[in-house]
Amino acid sequence: MPAPSAVGTPAGQEDDATGRAGRRFPRKLLALAAVLLLAGLALVATALLQGPGTPVLTQADVDRSVQKGIAAAQEQARKSPTDATTAYRAALPSLVVIRTTGVGAGGAQNGTGAGVVVSADGAILTALHVVDGADTIRVSFADGTESSARVAEQAASSDTAVLTASSLPKVVVPAVLGGAPQVGDEVFPLGHPLGLTESLSGGVVSAVDRSIRVGSGRTLAGLIQFDAAVNPGNSGGPLLNRDGQVVGIVTGLANPSEQSFFVGIGFAVPIATAGGVAGSPPQ
Repeated sequence: MPAPSAVGTPAGQEDDATGRAGRRFPRKLLALAAVLLLAGLALVATALLQGPGTPVLTQADVDRSVQKGIAAAQEQARKSPTDATTAYRAALPSLVVIRTTGVGAGGAQNGTGAGVVVSADGAILTALHVVDGADTIRVSFADGTESSARVAEQAASSDTAVLTASSLPKVVVPAVLGGAPQVGDEVFPLGHPLGLTESLSGGVVSAVDRSIRVGSGRTLAGLIQFDAAVNPGNSGGPLLNRDGQVVGIVTGLANPSEQSFFVGIGFAVPIATAGGVAGSPPQ
């Protein structure tokens, strides 16, 4: 389970310690616009239906109605879950904790990483370096089910692996796979950084089609670059869009100072690439 180094450092090991064209408007702004539109239509309808002797609709009436609409929209927005909350709730049932044991250069090693269920038969997609060289692999599902697991498929070229668990939960909840994100899209890595399970962070896509060098002189290409925090224990976990769809699998973080902690730049394998290893159709 050695961790690749050089410029790209995996965020998935801990030693003993989801294409849209165009820009989407925030949901809260859409809700506000809808309320204001309905208020305006109501005022127009009232004016058209006024009979003789009915007081004339004034600008003050219009202003009061608009203000009521704004207040109602703001109240609704305050009660609505944020995009991050929506993404978290949607993806959490598919999240997996991966724990490994093995022997490295320094002796016995324990590792922690993340994975995500991507099919109804329980296939778990993760980063290859999370489980590479492990003597034992154990997985914990969102409902608490624990099981041993083995590597069923792997692709070193994309640092991707598929695990098969010996036992599955009574109800398997696969994640929904999304399309390719665009620069500027909100994204949310979900994983277990530093052993803190089920942790969500948020940021935006900084660039696409990036290449980084990892251990053994290999290069990972076609990656999603993002600025949301990732740390050891995040690798193999899903990178989510605002709807909770998986758009990538977290593979590492930029490491110019040879440190294993987050310095502002993370990378993920696009789900179109990673999902292909698990037999998913191209996105």
